[in-house]
Amino acid sequence: MTVGYRQFCPVAKAAELLCERWTLLVARELIAGSRHFNELRRGLPRMSPTLLSTRLSQLVASGVIRRSAEGPMQHAYELTQAGQELVPLIETMGVWGHRWVSKHLHDDDLDAGLLMWDIGRGVDSSVLPERRVVIEVELTDAPRDRRHWWLVSEAEHVDLCLEDPGHEVDLLIRATVRMLTSVWMCRLSLDEARDTGGLTLSGPERLKRLMPRWLIGSPLARLGAQSLVARPIGA
Repeated sequence: MTVGYRQFCPVAKAAELLCERWTLLVARELIAGSRHFNELRRGLPRMSPTLLSTRLSQLVASGVIRRSAEGPMQHAYELTQAGQELVPLIETMGVWGHRWVSKHLHDDDLDAGLLMWDIGRGVDSSVLPERRVVIEVELTDAPRDRRHWWLVSEAEHVDLCLEDPGHEVDLLIRATVRMLTSVWMCRLSLDEARDTGGLTLSGPERLKRLMPRWLIGSPLARLGAQSLVARPIGA
């Protein structure tokens, strides 16, 4: 840990722990439900494994998370009471960031893998048919090895696949990474994205109509969007 602020103020003491690079994003991932190292890596693809290990050790030592063994080579991480009390802080930061900071994303902010990982764990599969439903997502401007993704929903469980699972596709979504990110971040509605031509759907009309109900947006982005409705900018 770097040299602290050398102040007794509780804000300063909290900042010493939480404001180191990536720490709050590690907390965000744990709040989102990631429990294992590889899951955390998928949510933090540009964070080095070494730094992630360091941040997890710091949070364990500080009592924010606990680590438990799940086999000889597997550990799980979960929030302690101190970690759970970070939830409203992360949510408030997400609302503030959605409202004031993240309106214009740079190309470097866009990541096909991170987008699909977040969508995969955020799909509300309860509104999809109980039978197996296969949704292919083609990100038309993504690198070739990150262009095609499959969401396989069955028994209210969703698997994200980067390789063709071999099942018949029920719904095909074609979009640029930026366009689908804008929809997932609640910056554009699905209808608005389709009207621009930057997102197209192929499949049965019933599944098309269901899409706004299962592709409901990032939880933090939804909170931010709700805050704008409740209190319009300038109010």
